[in-house]
Amino acid sequence: MKLIIITPAGPDSKAGNRATAVRWQQLLEGAGHQVEVATDYDGEPYDLMIALHAWRSATIVHRFRECWPTHPLIVVLTGTDIYHHQFEYPEVTHAAMASANVLIGLHDLVANDIPESFHSKLITLRQSAPAPNIRGGSKAQPGQFNVCVIGHLRVEKDSLRAAWASRLLPDDSQIVVSCAGKPHNDEWRDKALQESKANSRFHWLGELEKPQLEHLMAVCNLMVISSVMEGGANVVSEACRAGLPILASDISGNRGLLGEDYPGYFPVGDERALAELMYRMEQSPESLAGLVAKVNALATTFTPEQELQSLERALELAVEAVNPAV
Repeated sequence: MKLIIITPAGPDSKAGNRATAVRWQQLLEGAGHQVEVATDYDGEPYDLMIALHAWRSATIVHRFRECWPTHPLIVVLTGTDIYHHQFEYPEVTHAAMASANVLIGLHDLVANDIPESFHSKLITLRQSAPAPNIRGGSKAQPGQFNVCVIGHLRVEKDSLRAAWASRLLPDDSQIVVSCAGKPHNDEWRDKALQESKANSRFHWLGELEKPQLEHLMAVCNLMVISSVMEGGANVVSEACRAGLPILASDISGNRGLLGEDYPGYFPVGDERALAELMYRMEQSPESLAGLVAKVNALATTFTPEQELQSLERALELAVEAVNPAV
């Protein structure tokens, strides 16, 4: 099919939406489809549109549906769609969701957090990550315990929570927190720089390229994902594929990927609980090994083959929705 994938993030962006769109383009082209990635839409005919982000892409979704009312349309629900925009802008967000023939959720618990009327068109897709060149923690040095936080610095990610937690660690702890990510604005840049200067256990590394991120994960013993909302973070996929254990905020977006029985959750925004959990992992090799075993077991659910299978199923369902005879 001739497909278009809409993402709000431009070609030079390293935002998750752009990375997802490009990865899906590669997977679907490998499966024989013709795929364009764009930030806007001028009415050109496509066999099917995939729109990332219900609210941010709402205008384009509406335009496509007006131009081609019988063409299949897939809308991908992001974390801000599910946990912010459908409450802040319910009419626009729900209209985009209603226009879709298929909704893609990026974690297993999305159905709990959207209106029941949309459940019948929802499918779950787990974002993939390639097999890493270097295993997480493989280059960690004895006598050090390195923790990484990877992702853009913004409110939704609660990006400095691990840094603040590190201030509460006992003096005998060897934990150092390294944060890699582009600040959302000057305020976040200033906060990260100030924390780096004031906190000897914290280093902000700025935005890193892929090889540098792989190296960071290789020298770290642990990853922290402290988000207050997530639609299904791809960094979870990357960590699991790399065998890097995760401490995650106790939110649906993390539970929907790591599972209800995952032992590495801490309450959202609670740096004291996070500090205690980080210290326990540092001091207890058995506890850390338990997390490693869990992420290794989950790694097979985050492969490109699995992701392509889910994408193809979404395409099939969207085509069937507009042409039941197909």
